[in-house]
Amino acid sequence: MEDLSDFQKGQIGGAHLAGASVTKMGTLLGVSRAVISKVMMAYTNDGNTSSAESNSGQKPKVSERECHRLNRIVSKNHRTTAAKVTTELNIQLEDPVSTKTV
Repeated sequence: MEDLSDFQKGQIGGAHLAGASVTKMGTLLGVSRAVISKVMMAYTNDGNTSSAESNSGQKPKVSERECHRLNRIVSKNHRTTAAKVTTELNIQLEDPVSTKTV
């Protein structure tokens, strides 16, 4: 789908529920009929207008639990360097992380 905002997708969903035609929606919103149809299909099938691509991208390097560990390490000595924090954290982790990640 084109780069439509959630608001625009919601407008398409609302217009669809109101009975507007695909052509009329495309004209009003300045979007192609194909994009209107894709948004309407997603709304009809899934009940939402957001695309599945919102879960795409790189996964976080540090889990929530590891974040708590990191906070605990820093709270013990808040004046320590990032390199020391990283070293101490990597002792506790299976997959080591870099100083930039910390």
